[in-house]
Amino acid sequence: MKAWNGWYHVNGNTYGTWLPGDPRGWRARRHREHVEGDYSNRPPEGKYDQRHRRSRKLLKGPPVWLNVSQRRAAVEAIVGKLAELGVQVLAASVDGCHYHVLARFRGLAVREAVGRAKKNASYALREHGLPGAVWAKRCRPLPITDRRHQVDVFGYIVSHVERGACVWTFRKGIVLAGV
Repeated sequence: MKAWNGWYHVNGNTYGTWLPGDPRGWRARRHREHVEGDYSNRPPEGKYDQRHRRSRKLLKGPPVWLNVSQRRAAVEAIVGKLAELGVQVLAASVDGCHYHVLARFRGLAVREAVGRAKKNASYALREHGLPGAVWAKRCRPLPITDRRHQVDVFGYIVSHVERGACVWTFRKGIVLAGV
């Protein structure tokens, strides 16, 4: 599906926080394996416990959970790098374990641009006590289909402030959770 005017809703996670076998539901990469359930319709209890234990064992470090100051640094670094690359960002949010971005990429490779933004955020987070891997591999770019979809995604991203996320919008800049 082609993105409407180059707009995408991109999301992803921090390292080790959503693994294969997760009891909240999960998807095999490129759907190579059928998996029952998802985050809103959880799989049967215990069905993928062995898979989840194995995934946790294979981690090279502990899962990464961001505190409020780290969330702020991450959202600033992500938005700053995307702007530097010429990407028009409308909204972005970073909470304890995942991020969302609504942006217009104008012909740029979405995953490459977001990868560079995540790398920039990783460097910024070193000053906040997070050496090493911060983000999970890849991201999930979802094409925006029309103006209504864009408005809905904007509202969805901004609503993350109620769940403790640090949110950036083109109108207000940074809005911290609980402020």
